[in-house]
This record gives sequence, C-alpha cells and structure tokens, in this order.
Amino acid sequence: MGAIYLVRHGQASFGADDYDVLSDRGTTQARLVGTELLRRKVAVSEVRSGTLSRQRSTGELALAEAAPGTGLKEDVRWNEYDHTDITAHHGGGAAQDRADPRAFQAALDTALREWVDAGEDSPCAETWPEFRTRVRAALDDLVAVVGKGEQAVVFSSGGVIATLCGALLGDPATGLLTLNRVAANGGISKLVTGRSGTTLLSFNEHAHFDGDTAHLLTYR
Repeated sequence: MGAIYLVRHGQASFGADDYDVLSDRGTTQARLVGTELLRRKVAVSEVRSGTLSRQRSTGELALAEAAPGTGLKEDVRWNEYDHTDITAHHGGGAAQDRADPRAFQAALDTALREWVDAGEDSPCAETWPEFRTRVRAALDDLVAVVGKGEQAVVFSSGGVIATLCGALLGDPATGLLTLNRVAANGGISKLVTGRSGTTLLSFNEHAHFDGDTAHLLTYR
C-alpha cells in the first residue's frame, strides 16, 4: 500500500494585518513536524501544498528538517476555504478580533454551518459543494500517482483535511463542522491507499507536541 500524510499548517497570525503568515510559534511547529516525519522515517516520493503562504512555509520548514532538498508542488486545490468571504455572507458577519478569538471562532462555526446548509445557493464565491469537490479531486489526483510502498506528504489546512477525513468516514460535512474544531496546528493525518481504495488510518496526530513541547500545541 501507499501512504499519504496530510499535515495542517503551523499557527498563522490571527488578528494581524496579514493572517496568512506563520507566527513565531507556527514556525517552530513546522520545524517539529519535520522532525516528526524524520523520526517516522517517511521516505517522501511526492510533496504537495496549497498556494497559501502559511501552507508553503510549513512545508518548506518541515522538509528542511525531514528531507532537505526536496521540493514541493503547489496546487491551489489544497487551499483552505475563504473564511473571510464565508463569515461576510453567513452567520451575521464576523471579523478577526485579536482581543476575542473565541468569539470569532463561535461566529465562524455558525457561518460554516450556514454555508454548508446553503449548498449551491450560498452567495459566497465558492460554495460548499464546490469546495468539497475540489479538495476531493486534489486527493484523488495525488492517490493516482502514489505507487505501492510510496509515501506522499501534503501541507494544507484544517478545513481541507477535516473535510477529506470526514469524506473517507462517509460524511464530509461532519468532518468540516466537527473534526475541524479539534484540528491541531501541525497535526498529522495518515491515509493508506491500495486496491480497496483510500482509507483513513489516523486523524490529527500531535504527539510531537506532548511533554517538553506541550506549550506549542495550538488549535487556532
């Protein structure tokens, strides 16, 4: 069988002028992801990333630790949903508030549920069915090039990974709305591929943020 590791990016810069930049903690998390991949002896045959800065930077920092010299292929289909657009059109509107991230998270949760429920009728630039279709297509294309015994790594975002893991469990919407809430920055989910298809083996592993590195565990 082949294996695919889906890695959530390190902590972004919530509340800053540019959210799509790793925080100092996010940079450290990304390096620890690389150390963890090296510990697992992941022999990378294919590396993918979305085009967002936080995704690419996480990949570059992790690969510098785990597989120096390995390049990654950018694919816009691995990008996260546009939370700014979704919260502007659903859930009554919300903005990133550095002083109250919990309030924003609650508003985002409501907006995401309304976005899913609206389906194709959502006024957002990308609807939930379109998002679901594009991320599954990205995964299917990767599965097609991962051969027996090969290992691929993808650096993406919580919503993408949660949706795909939910889909493999039979319910992508539950994945987005439930699994996404507990996705750790730098968490690793593992899929295996073979004749019987693609199977979710683990979701959101983050033991590399236990013990002496527990202070680095973040979810937002």
